[in-house]
Amino acid sequence: MTRITVDHVSKQYKLSSDQEPINAVNDVTLQIKSGEGVAILGPSGSGKTTLLRLIAGLEMPDSGAVYYDDEALTQIAENERNIGMVFQEYALIPHWQAQRNIGFFLRLRHRENEVPAHVRRVSQITGVGLDHLLGRFPKQLSGGEKQRVAIARAFARDLNILLFDEPFANLDAKFRATARLELRRLLNEFSVTSVIVTHDQHEAAALSERIILMRDGQIEQLGPYEHLLHDPDNLFVASFIGSPQYNFFQGVIKDGHWQNAVFGSMKLPVSVADGTPVTMAIRLEYIDVGEEGFPARVESTTPYFTERYILAEVSSGETSWQVQLPVDSTIHPGDYIHCQFDPDEMLFFHSTKEYRIA
Repeated sequence: MTRITVDHVSKQYKLSSDQEPINAVNDVTLQIKSGEGVAILGPSGSGKTTLLRLIAGLEMPDSGAVYYDDEALTQIAENERNIGMVFQEYALIPHWQAQRNIGFFLRLRHRENEVPAHVRRVSQITGVGLDHLLGRFPKQLSGGEKQRVAIARAFARDLNILLFDEPFANLDAKFRATARLELRRLLNEFSVTSVIVTHDQHEAAALSERIILMRDGQIEQLGPYEHLLHDPDNLFVASFIGSPQYNFFQGVIKDGHWQNAVFGSMKLPVSVADGTPVTMAIRLEYIDVGEEGFPARVESTTPYFTERYILAEVSSGETSWQVQLPVDSTIHPGDYIHCQFDPDEMLFFHSTKEYRIA
């Protein structure tokens, strides 16, 4: 296993000679512990794939450095880095059968005879047999089968670091869930440091111990998924992490209280200058629907049978928000309900500067 250190790394790109360069990664510093799994999340253009390529050594930083343990990546020969990588497009060699694709790196070291034993071990760990795929060419494989071959190839080497770039993006939802489970079993079995770039938060939470959330080439917050979900540093994190999202309500500070047309006045636990625009946020599970609280009209209901709840859109005046109802609820659009917010679970953010106030 290998510890990865990213030390004040920046990378710029120019789309054309007459345009200003874009900061794909901007002064990023982080450390990934030996044997740890991390996931990089962020919107399109946030720099997550560029950061992965910098960690892999596929791109060189304009400034800063990447280290494996205490050695600069640039000082380690490519054939001694012991990196496996799984791409969104699989990157299988089309005129090679699956067994030869899986054994590519072992073949370079004249150890292709180890491939059958390796395939048996991967099959045993995942619970999915690969033997029937070994004689097929990539064009004869389904998307899920190609991904299994690509993952088996990544593990078929002297491996210290395993990197994934949107590995399941081309798979349908049902197989994606199965593939996540198979990969989790492999990561549990093999001692390897892993980094996965994904747009899927469920995937990130399932395959990593920590999440790196990026925006505009910088890290917005880093930590376990549950920490980002329930203790976001700023409005961007609160709006990006979680599904369904937080409810957000706009207000302004007056006499030390947060003022809102629907919810009235709420005292803040910290001192904030009068006139400051402040956004209150609260997750759906902390809004109790009962006989007390703020009256609201139900505008729509959407059942989520697997998750065992109904998502209801409700409104009061021009303000709307979402609540969770029991899956067997008899509440329908047009009905009126009362919503009571848990004051201990309300978060407050500066509306324009986005930082967390309380």
